[in-house]
Amino acid sequence: MKAQWYAKKWITILVHIVLWLLLFSLPFLLRSPYDNNAAHKEPAHHPGYLYHYFFSCIIWITVFYLNAYLFIPGYINKRKYRLYALTQLILLLVVLFLDWLSFKLFIPEAKFIVQNFFIFNTFPYLFIMASSTAYQMFLYRIELERTAKEKETENLKTELSFLRSQVSPHFMFNVLNNMVALARKKSDVLEPSLIKLSSLLRYMLYETDEEKVSLAKEIDYLQSYIDLQQQRFGKNILINVGIQPVDTSYEIEPMLLIPFVENAFKHGVGLIEEAQIDIELTVKHSVLQFFVRNRYSNEITEIRDKTSGIGLNNVKRRLNLLYGNQYSLLINKKEGWFTVSLQIKLH
Repeated sequence: MKAQWYAKKWITILVHIVLWLLLFSLPFLLRSPYDNNAAHKEPAHHPGYLYHYFFSCIIWITVFYLNAYLFIPGYINKRKYRLYALTQLILLLVVLFLDWLSFKLFIPEAKFIVQNFFIFNTFPYLFIMASSTAYQMFLYRIELERTAKEKETENLKTELSFLRSQVSPHFMFNVLNNMVALARKKSDVLEPSLIKLSSLLRYMLYETDEEKVSLAKEIDYLQSYIDLQQQRFGKNILINVGIQPVDTSYEIEPMLLIPFVENAFKHGVGLIEEAQIDIELTVKHSVLQFFVRNRYSNEITEIRDKTSGIGLNNVKRRLNLLYGNQYSLLINKKEGWFTVSLQIKLH
Protein backbone atom coordinates (compact mmCIF):
# COMPACT_ATOMS: atom_id res chain seq x y z
CA MET A 1 0.00 0.00 0.00
CA LYS A 2 1.40 3.38 -0.95
CA ALA A 3 2.28 5.57 2.05
CA GLN A 4 0.74 9.00 2.41
CA TRP A 5 3.11 11.93 1.92
CA TYR A 6 3.06 12.81 5.63
CA ALA A 7 4.02 9.22 6.56
CA LYS A 8 7.24 9.23 4.55
CA LYS A 9 10.41 8.90 6.60
CA TRP A 10 12.15 11.98 5.23
CA ILE A 11 9.09 14.11 6.00
CA THR A 12 9.14 12.87 9.61
CA ILE A 13 12.85 13.62 9.97
CA LEU A 14 12.41 17.08 8.49
CA VAL A 15 9.54 17.88 10.87
CA HIS A 16 11.63 16.77 13.85
CA ILE A 17 14.56 18.95 12.77
CA VAL A 18 12.35 22.01 12.29
CA LEU A 19 10.65 21.53 15.67
CA TRP A 20 13.97 21.14 17.50
CA LEU A 21 15.42 24.21 15.81
CA LEU A 22 12.33 26.21 16.70
CA LEU A 23 12.35 25.04 20.32
CA PHE A 24 16.02 25.76 20.97
CA SER A 25 15.89 29.06 19.10
CA LEU A 26 13.25 30.47 21.44
CA PRO A 27 15.76 31.95 23.95
CA PHE A 28 17.34 33.93 21.12
CA LEU A 29 14.05 34.83 19.45
CA LEU A 30 12.47 36.02 22.72
CA ARG A 31 15.49 38.01 23.89
CA SER A 32 14.74 41.71 24.06
CA PRO A 33 16.77 43.77 21.58
CA TYR A 34 16.94 46.59 24.19
CA ASP A 35 18.63 44.40 26.79
CA ASN A 36 22.15 45.78 26.25
CA ASN A 37 23.36 46.33 29.81
CA ALA A 38 26.99 45.40 30.26
CA ALA A 39 26.39 43.01 33.11
CA HIS A 40 24.17 40.78 31.00
CA LYS A 41 25.78 41.33 27.64
CA GLU A 42 29.13 39.74 28.42
CA PRO A 43 27.93 36.20 29.39
CA ALA A 44 25.40 36.10 26.60
CA HIS A 45 28.01 36.74 23.95
CA HIS A 46 30.75 34.66 25.53
CA PRO A 47 31.51 31.80 23.05
CA GLY A 48 31.78 29.32 25.91
CA TYR A 49 28.20 29.93 26.98
CA LEU A 50 26.97 29.37 23.44
CA TYR A 51 28.93 26.12 23.19
CA HIS A 52 27.53 25.06 26.54
CA TYR A 53 24.01 25.85 25.37
CA PHE A 54 24.41 23.88 22.12
CA PHE A 55 25.90 20.97 24.04
CA SER A 56 22.92 21.06 26.41
CA CYS A 57 20.57 21.00 23.40
CA ILE A 58 22.25 17.83 22.14
CA ILE A 59 21.86 16.29 25.60
CA TRP A 60 18.12 17.08 25.73
CA ILE A 61 17.55 15.70 22.22
CA THR A 62 19.39 12.51 23.17
CA VAL A 63 17.35 12.19 26.36
CA PHE A 64 14.12 12.65 24.38
CA TYR A 65 14.82 9.84 21.93
CA LEU A 66 16.33 7.51 24.56
CA ASN A 67 13.16 7.79 26.60
CA ALA A 68 10.85 7.53 23.56
CA TYR A 69 12.50 4.64 21.74
CA LEU A 70 14.35 2.73 24.48
CA PHE A 71 13.07 3.25 28.00
CA ILE A 72 9.30 3.44 27.40
CA PRO A 73 9.15 0.39 25.07
CA GLY A 74 11.63 -1.51 27.24
CA TYR A 75 10.14 -0.76 30.66
CA ILE A 76 6.78 1.03 30.61
CA ASN A 77 5.24 -1.14 27.89
CA LYS A 78 6.48 -4.23 29.72
CA ARG A 79 5.20 -2.92 33.09
CA LYS A 80 8.67 -2.71 34.59
CA TYR A 81 7.94 0.52 36.42
CA ARG A 82 10.63 0.19 39.11
CA LEU A 83 13.34 -0.34 36.50
CA TYR A 84 12.01 2.66 34.60
CA ALA A 85 12.19 4.84 37.73
CA LEU A 86 15.73 3.62 38.42
CA THR A 87 16.66 4.36 34.80
CA GLN A 88 15.31 7.88 35.11
CA LEU A 89 17.40 8.47 38.23
CA ILE A 90 20.53 7.20 36.50
CA LEU A 91 19.76 9.26 33.41
CA LEU A 92 19.35 12.41 35.53
CA LEU A 93 22.75 11.77 37.14
CA VAL A 94 24.30 11.28 33.68
CA VAL A 95 22.81 14.60 32.54
CA LEU A 96 24.21 16.21 35.70
CA PHE A 97 27.66 14.81 34.93
CA LEU A 98 27.51 15.94 31.28
CA ASP A 99 26.42 19.42 32.34
CA TRP A 100 29.39 19.61 34.76
CA LEU A 101 31.69 18.37 31.98
CA SER A 102 30.33 21.02 29.63
CA PHE A 103 31.13 23.72 32.21
CA LYS A 104 34.69 22.44 32.58
CA LEU A 105 35.24 22.29 28.81
CA PHE A 106 33.61 25.49 27.61
CA ILE A 107 33.48 27.88 30.57
CA PRO A 108 36.17 26.72 33.00
CA GLU A 109 36.23 30.11 34.69
CA ALA A 110 32.61 29.66 35.83
CA LYS A 111 31.85 27.79 39.03
CA PHE A 112 29.55 24.78 38.65
CA ILE A 113 26.91 24.71 41.38
CA VAL A 114 24.87 21.51 41.69
CA GLN A 115 21.95 23.37 43.27
CA ASN A 116 21.73 25.67 40.26
CA PHE A 117 21.67 22.65 37.96
CA PHE A 118 18.47 21.34 39.58
CA ILE A 119 16.94 24.81 39.73
CA PHE A 120 17.44 25.52 36.01
CA ASN A 121 17.13 21.98 34.60
CA THR A 122 14.32 20.31 36.54
CA PHE A 123 11.58 21.85 34.40
CA PRO A 124 13.34 21.19 31.06
CA TYR A 125 13.97 17.61 32.15
CA LEU A 126 10.34 17.03 33.10
CA PHE A 127 9.21 18.74 29.89
CA ILE A 128 11.43 16.51 27.75
CA MET A 129 10.24 13.38 29.60
CA ALA A 130 6.58 14.33 29.20
CA SER A 131 7.03 15.25 25.53
CA SER A 132 8.86 12.04 24.67
CA THR A 133 6.26 9.96 26.54
CA ALA A 134 3.43 11.66 24.66
CA TYR A 135 5.33 11.20 21.41
CA GLN A 136 5.82 7.48 22.05
CA MET A 137 2.14 7.06 22.95
CA PHE A 138 1.25 8.81 19.71
CA LEU A 139 3.51 6.45 17.74
CA TYR A 140 2.06 3.46 19.57
CA ARG A 141 -1.48 4.56 18.70
CA ILE A 142 -0.54 4.99 15.05
CA GLU A 143 1.07 1.53 15.01
CA LEU A 144 -2.04 -0.03 16.53
CA GLU A 145 -4.25 1.63 13.92
CA ARG A 146 -1.89 0.57 11.13
CA THR A 147 -1.85 -3.02 12.37
CA ALA A 148 -5.62 -3.06 12.70
CA LYS A 149 -5.96 -1.66 9.18
CA GLU A 150 -3.60 -4.32 7.81
CA LYS A 151 -5.60 -7.03 9.54
CA GLU A 152 -8.83 -5.65 8.10
CA THR A 153 -7.23 -5.50 4.66
CA GLU A 154 -6.06 -9.09 4.97
CA ASN A 155 -9.53 -10.12 6.08
CA LEU A 156 -10.98 -8.41 3.02
CA LYS A 157 -8.53 -10.26 0.77
CA THR A 158 -9.38 -13.54 2.48
CA GLU A 159 -13.10 -12.91 2.14
CA LEU A 160 -12.70 -11.97 -1.52
CA SER A 161 -10.70 -15.13 -2.15
CA PHE A 162 -13.38 -17.10 -0.35
CA LEU A 163 -16.08 -15.36 -2.35
CA ARG A 164 -14.35 -16.11 -5.66
CA SER A 165 -14.12 -19.80 -4.89
CA GLN A 166 -17.47 -20.18 -3.16
CA VAL A 167 -19.93 -18.06 -5.16
CA SER A 168 -22.93 -20.36 -5.09
CA PRO A 169 -21.49 -23.83 -5.72
CA HIS A 170 -25.08 -25.01 -6.15
CA PHE A 171 -25.48 -22.44 -8.90
CA MET A 172 -22.44 -23.86 -10.71
CA PHE A 173 -23.66 -27.42 -10.39
CA ASN A 174 -27.12 -26.53 -11.62
CA VAL A 175 -25.73 -24.57 -14.57
CA LEU A 176 -23.53 -27.49 -15.58
CA ASN A 177 -26.44 -29.91 -15.27
CA ASN A 178 -28.52 -27.56 -17.40
CA MET A 179 -25.78 -27.52 -20.03
CA VAL A 180 -25.68 -31.29 -20.04
CA ALA A 181 -29.39 -31.24 -20.83
CA LEU A 182 -28.79 -28.70 -23.61
CA ALA A 183 -26.03 -30.88 -25.04
CA ARG A 184 -28.35 -33.87 -25.15
CA LYS A 185 -30.94 -31.80 -26.96
CA LYS A 186 -28.22 -30.39 -29.24
CA SER A 187 -29.58 -26.96 -28.47
CA ASP A 188 -28.17 -23.85 -30.17
CA VAL A 189 -28.22 -22.16 -26.77
CA LEU A 190 -25.41 -24.38 -25.50
CA GLU A 191 -22.52 -22.51 -27.14
CA PRO A 192 -23.42 -18.99 -25.91
CA SER A 193 -24.13 -20.45 -22.48
CA LEU A 194 -20.67 -21.99 -22.35
CA ILE A 195 -19.15 -18.68 -23.43
CA LYS A 196 -20.98 -16.86 -20.63
CA LEU A 197 -19.90 -19.45 -18.06
CA SER A 198 -16.32 -19.25 -19.32
CA SER A 199 -16.26 -15.45 -19.03
CA LEU A 200 -17.81 -15.66 -15.57
CA LEU A 201 -15.17 -18.11 -14.34
CA ARG A 202 -12.36 -16.15 -15.98
CA TYR A 203 -13.45 -13.00 -14.18
CA MET A 204 -13.72 -14.80 -10.84
CA LEU A 205 -10.30 -16.44 -11.11
CA TYR A 206 -8.15 -13.81 -12.82
CA GLU A 207 -9.71 -10.37 -13.10
CA THR A 208 -10.37 -9.99 -9.37
CA ASP A 209 -6.70 -10.11 -8.34
CA GLU A 210 -6.55 -6.30 -8.57
CA GLU A 211 -7.75 -3.97 -5.81
CA LYS A 212 -10.11 -2.32 -8.31
CA VAL A 213 -11.58 -3.37 -11.63
CA SER A 214 -13.45 -1.58 -14.34
CA LEU A 215 -17.10 -1.09 -13.44
CA ALA A 216 -17.96 -2.24 -16.96
CA LYS A 217 -16.27 -5.61 -16.30
CA GLU A 218 -18.11 -5.97 -13.02
CA ILE A 219 -21.38 -5.31 -14.85
CA ASP A 220 -20.51 -7.87 -17.55
CA TYR A 221 -19.93 -10.39 -14.79
CA LEU A 222 -23.30 -9.57 -13.22
CA GLN A 223 -25.04 -9.83 -16.58
CA SER A 224 -23.49 -13.23 -17.32
CA TYR A 225 -24.57 -14.47 -13.89
CA ILE A 226 -28.11 -13.19 -14.39
CA ASP A 227 -28.36 -14.67 -17.92
CA LEU A 228 -27.27 -18.09 -16.68
CA GLN A 229 -29.77 -17.93 -13.84
CA GLN A 230 -32.48 -16.88 -16.28
CA GLN A 231 -31.62 -19.85 -18.46
CA ARG A 232 -31.63 -22.13 -15.44
CA PHE A 233 -35.07 -21.13 -14.09
CA GLY A 234 -36.72 -20.26 -17.40
CA LYS A 235 -40.35 -19.23 -17.01
CA ASN A 236 -40.48 -20.20 -13.33
CA ILE A 237 -39.29 -16.75 -12.36
CA LEU A 238 -39.77 -13.25 -13.73
CA ILE A 239 -36.48 -11.37 -13.95
CA ASN A 240 -36.49 -7.66 -14.77
CA VAL A 241 -33.06 -6.21 -15.47
CA GLY A 242 -32.34 -2.54 -16.13
CA ILE A 243 -28.60 -1.96 -16.36
CA GLN A 244 -27.59 1.27 -18.06
CA PRO A 245 -24.30 1.65 -19.99
CA VAL A 246 -21.55 3.23 -17.88
CA ASP A 247 -18.37 5.18 -18.52
CA THR A 248 -15.46 2.76 -18.85
CA SER A 249 -13.27 5.02 -16.67
CA TYR A 250 -15.22 4.17 -13.51
CA GLU A 251 -13.68 1.58 -11.20
CA ILE A 252 -15.01 -0.49 -8.33
CA GLU A 253 -13.78 -3.20 -5.97
CA PRO A 254 -14.24 -6.63 -7.57
CA MET A 255 -17.28 -8.74 -6.73
CA LEU A 256 -18.76 -6.06 -4.51
CA LEU A 257 -22.23 -6.22 -6.08
CA ILE A 258 -22.65 -9.93 -6.73
CA PRO A 259 -23.63 -10.91 -3.14
CA PHE A 260 -26.82 -8.84 -3.42
CA VAL A 261 -27.80 -10.48 -6.70
CA GLU A 262 -26.86 -13.94 -5.50
CA ASN A 263 -28.86 -13.37 -2.31
CA ALA A 264 -31.91 -12.46 -4.40
CA PHE A 265 -31.71 -15.69 -6.39
CA LYS A 266 -30.95 -17.70 -3.27
CA HIS A 267 -34.00 -16.51 -1.31
CA GLY A 268 -36.34 -15.38 -4.08
CA VAL A 269 -36.90 -18.64 -5.97
CA GLY A 270 -38.04 -22.14 -5.22
CA LEU A 271 -41.50 -22.60 -3.71
CA ILE A 272 -42.30 -18.89 -3.74
CA GLU A 273 -45.41 -18.04 -5.70
CA GLU A 274 -45.02 -15.52 -8.53
CA ALA A 275 -41.28 -15.38 -7.97
CA GLN A 276 -39.82 -12.13 -9.25
CA ILE A 277 -36.43 -10.42 -9.13
CA ASP A 278 -35.82 -6.81 -10.16
CA ILE A 279 -32.31 -5.51 -10.75
CA GLU A 280 -31.39 -1.94 -11.72
CA LEU A 281 -28.02 -0.24 -12.07
CA THR A 282 -27.29 3.33 -13.14
CA VAL A 283 -24.49 5.85 -12.70
CA LYS A 284 -25.35 9.54 -12.41
CA HIS A 285 -22.86 12.26 -11.51
CA SER A 286 -20.28 9.66 -10.43
CA VAL A 287 -22.75 7.99 -8.07
CA LEU A 288 -23.53 4.32 -8.58
CA GLN A 289 -27.16 3.49 -7.85
CA PHE A 290 -27.79 -0.23 -7.47
CA PHE A 291 -31.23 -1.64 -6.72
CA VAL A 292 -32.16 -5.30 -6.15
CA ARG A 293 -35.41 -6.72 -4.87
CA ASN A 294 -37.01 -10.15 -4.71
CA ARG A 295 -40.16 -11.74 -3.39
CA TYR A 296 -39.84 -13.83 -0.25
CA SER A 297 -42.05 -15.90 2.00
CA ASN A 298 -41.73 -16.28 5.78
CA GLU A 299 -43.71 -19.51 5.63
CA ILE A 300 -41.08 -21.34 3.62
CA THR A 301 -38.27 -22.98 5.57
CA GLU A 302 -35.26 -22.72 3.35
CA ILE A 303 -32.24 -24.99 3.30
CA ARG A 304 -29.52 -22.40 3.52
CA ASP A 305 -26.32 -22.82 1.58
CA LYS A 306 -23.72 -21.85 4.21
CA THR A 307 -20.95 -21.80 1.62
CA SER A 308 -22.74 -19.34 -0.59
CA GLY A 309 -20.91 -16.05 -0.64
CA ILE A 310 -19.74 -14.02 2.35
CA GLY A 311 -23.13 -12.82 3.62
CA LEU A 312 -24.70 -9.38 3.60
CA ASN A 313 -23.33 -8.51 7.04
CA ASN A 314 -19.78 -8.99 5.82
CA VAL A 315 -20.59 -7.05 2.66
CA LYS A 316 -21.66 -4.13 4.88
CA ARG A 317 -18.37 -4.33 6.76
CA ARG A 318 -16.46 -4.42 3.50
CA LEU A 319 -18.32 -1.33 2.30
CA ASN A 320 -17.51 0.46 5.56
CA LEU A 321 -13.81 -0.27 5.21
CA LEU A 322 -13.63 0.63 1.54
CA TYR A 323 -15.91 3.65 1.31
CA GLY A 324 -16.52 4.99 4.83
CA ASN A 325 -19.14 7.72 4.48
CA GLN A 326 -19.01 7.63 0.67
CA TYR A 327 -21.82 5.10 0.38
CA SER A 328 -25.33 4.38 1.66
CA LEU A 329 -27.00 0.98 1.96
CA LEU A 330 -30.69 0.49 2.71
CA ILE A 331 -32.13 -2.99 3.24
CA ASN A 332 -35.88 -3.40 3.73
CA LYS A 333 -38.04 -6.44 4.23
CA LYS A 334 -41.67 -5.44 3.81
CA GLU A 335 -44.92 -6.73 2.33
CA GLY A 336 -43.34 -9.82 0.79
CA TRP A 337 -40.45 -7.94 -0.81
CA PHE A 338 -36.79 -7.97 0.19
CA THR A 339 -35.22 -4.78 -1.15
CA VAL A 340 -31.62 -3.60 -1.32
CA SER A 341 -30.74 -0.05 -2.35
CA LEU A 342 -27.04 0.80 -2.61
CA GLN A 343 -25.40 4.10 -3.55
CA ILE A 344 -21.62 4.48 -3.91
CA LYS A 345 -19.58 7.56 -4.70
CA LEU A 346 -17.29 6.31 -7.44
CA HIS A 347 -13.70 7.45 -7.92
